[in-house]
Amino acid sequence: MKKYWHVINIGLQNNLAYRFNYLTRTLFSFIPLFAMVSLWRTIYAHNPGAGDKSGFTEAGMIFYYLLVAVVDVLTAVNEDDWQIAADIREGNISQFLLKPVDYLWYRLCLFFSGRIAFVAMASVPLAVFIFCFRQYVLPPASLAATFAFPVSLVLTALLQFFISYAMAMLAFWLLEISTFIFILFAFEYLASGHLFPLDVLPPLLKQILFLTPFPYQLYFPISIYLGRVAGSEMWQGLAIQFIWVLAAYVFARFMWRRGVKKYSAFGG
Repeated sequence: MKKYWHVINIGLQNNLAYRFNYLTRTLFSFIPLFAMVSLWRTIYAHNPGAGDKSGFTEAGMIFYYLLVAVVDVLTAVNEDDWQIAADIREGNISQFLLKPVDYLWYRLCLFFSGRIAFVAMASVPLAVFIFCFRQYVLPPASLAATFAFPVSLVLTALLQFFISYAMAMLAFWLLEISTFIFILFAFEYLASGHLFPLDVLPPLLKQILFLTPFPYQLYFPISIYLGRVAGSEMWQGLAIQFIWVLAAYVFARFMWRRGVKKYSAFGG
């Protein structure tokens, strides 16, 4: 266990060396959020009944995007999948086949150290962003939501990481996996509720999306905070989110084992 704490420490030092990159990335990430907030303000201004279908008032919709910014800062996978794929292509994983270090846990430690560093750098611009819309900020919908929200955030981060890790394992078989990463990102962006709340979709399409892990990567924790899922529905959703995390973890392990067999067979 001590060796993984050391990995986190090294990861923090390496990530903080690029703190200016984190700061600029955070600032630029707020541009589409400002655009979406402006878009919805215009929609509500010209169509007062726009929230009837989704159940969001104008203030509720704006606060939804504030929560999107917060959840994204805390849980998003940035370059981990690219780095893992590079490790495979460049043969850097050979050392992990010889040392008593589990590569998945090694990358998970780097992921969390990266999140800590990113939060440290993004906290000021994020606070300014929220301050600009402070009149829309609300506390968690209930005491249960207060405790369930951070639990769901941790599960969200793990789910995003394990899915990205499994996708990066394609580098064992393919020289270039950027197309697959971009396709996955597009699905996540649309189906997770990042672009718009899933409540604006037809009920049948929303139900179909909840058969996939994507809503649990963003929309679900936000729904907990807002109280749009509560009671038994919230606990059931947390259980399903946990099951998706386990499934993604098992799949990531499976992809690693199959990939290492191919890698070793070719003298990696």
